[in-house]
Amino acid sequence: MTTVGLLIPGHSAEEDYPRLEVLLDSDIRMPVVHTGTAEPSEENIAELRLGGAESVLWASTRGSFGRGWEGAHQQIRELARAGGLPASSTSLGFVNAVRKLGAARVAVAATYPQDDTDRFTEFLRAAGVEVAAAHAGGATAAEVAGWGEAEVLALARAGDDPRAEVVLLPDTALHTVAHLPELEETLGKPVLTATQVTVWEGLRLADRRTWALKVGRLFAQDGRESDA
Repeated sequence: MTTVGLLIPGHSAEEDYPRLEVLLDSDIRMPVVHTGTAEPSEENIAELRLGGAESVLWASTRGSFGRGWEGAHQQIRELARAGGLPASSTSLGFVNAVRKLGAARVAVAATYPQDDTDRFTEFLRAAGVEVAAAHAGGATAAEVAGWGEAEVLALARAGDDPRAEVVLLPDTALHTVAHLPELEETLGKPVLTATQVTVWEGLRLADRRTWALKVGRLFAQDGRESDA
């Protein structure tokens, strides 16, 4: 059994995590603790540790890139100290996933307003990731929570760029897990989404490689390396 503990500030798109549990190996668990605040407390982290978590993720993209590159690292150092566990965040998961895929250039398809989209692209560039293009959708979290496949695909198309090797959908409020095969088939390239990279990052920290075709090329890449 591998357990990845997730700290979530709100309630948006959390249904994607049990959906990923089903699509991945049957011995993977992803317990969720809702913090109700912009930063997790030591009590939140202790709850996951006592529940057997082997790694802990701050599952909030804006709540991590909003601190900037150095601030995001400080944030996970504090999480790791508080929990005595390997820790990371969704934003840092995006960076590590891009590196895992060996991509030199990405496109960003964000639901965010322009200022948050700019902050995310600045975060990526600080990590050495080249951003070919960035689309700011300007939607609210409440609007995004009701989006289905058509809206998600339209967002991805709007953000794609022929120069980009990978497309990033950074909003954790967006339901994407059920649409990953369609996203990658439509764009013809890997697509990284917030819930997907959050879980992948947690499994990476727990030293667990998991192969699954229906959750994007990121997990298929793990499978190819495991067979090598």
